[in-house]
Amino acid sequence: MRHALIVIDMQNDFCPGGALAVTGGDEIVAGINARMDNAEAVILTQDWHPADHASFASQHADRAPMEVIEAPYGPQVLWPDHCVQGSQGAAFHAGLETTRADLILRKGFRCEIDSYSAFFENDQTTPTGLEGYLRTRGLTSLEFVGLATDFCVAWSALDAARLGFKVRVQTELCRGIDLDGSLGRALSDMRAAGISVV
Repeated sequence: MRHALIVIDMQNDFCPGGALAVTGGDEIVAGINARMDNAEAVILTQDWHPADHASFASQHADRAPMEVIEAPYGPQVLWPDHCVQGSQGAAFHAGLETTRADLILRKGFRCEIDSYSAFFENDQTTPTGLEGYLRTRGLTSLEFVGLATDFCVAWSALDAARLGFKVRVQTELCRGIDLDGSLGRALSDMRAAGISVV
């Protein structure tokens, strides 16, 4: 099996000091860089939101960050404004070895819908194109690392498993948000889907 390392959203806004900081998010950068040496391909994903993205609490009157609303495609957490296109917050962490990337996949750029997964928008049907890229290159074994375990990492890993890839999540190279127990649920869901959660 040909192996790809998929690095999820290692961006400034998800690291300490960022707009949607994940505790310890910067601690995993060196480990991720080291992991790249053993991968046949490295794919980096990048949240890339317009300033008026529908998932931002600032776009909803009388709503606060971390509240959940019902969007046309299902429940949507309202986030602080983050990873706005072209901003310093959207840039990759300075320590991340981006030159090793075969592909940088930007997601969440459609104003009206969020995109946690590297494979689909949150409607679970609109593809990002990553599946086709991986299949064209014959990459069938996928290892996921990055931020955040319980949102973009988990959604990406679950979609990859559903699409028939062999999937592994390297949890020591991930960090989670844990919004109302979301981390435990995500780990349980991934194991139930046959994902190797290491």
